[in-house]
Amino acid sequence: MSIKQISVFLENKAGRLAEVTKILGENNININALSIADTAEFGILRLIVSDPDKVHDVLSRAGFSVSSTDVIAIAVDDKPGGLGIALKYLEEAKVDIEYIYAFVGKTSGQALVILRVQDWQKSTEILQNKGIKVLTEKEAHEM
Repeated sequence: MSIKQISVFLENKAGRLAEVTKILGENNININALSIADTAEFGILRLIVSDPDKVHDVLSRAGFSVSSTDVIAIAVDDKPGGLGIALKYLEEAKVDIEYIYAFVGKTSGQALVILRVQDWQKSTEILQNKGIKVLTEKEAHEM
């Protein structure tokens, strides 16, 4: 099971990130997780949000370059080694991870981890079979 991640291309200049978050706030959209990968000239803002379709629409209309990607979200114990267990299972199955970011969730003792993997369906099956909680879109937003 995958969830939608929104990616936004941002020029690396003052105020662009603030503009995105302002637009999302004005449209009553909650940011559940985010990550920014940047260079000297631009950045890619990756977002897990309460309404990905609406975000895609409002940011596109505001002139931003926006895309949507399937990622998986897992819940791991927020303790030393918690993430390592899940990553070990993927490594054993030779699953390539393109990128990863994580946040401590609202649920006590759990961290929300977003993974962009080569094959999200295979990865989901592997993790679930090993007892790792793969989150639905709704669960990821509630965490």
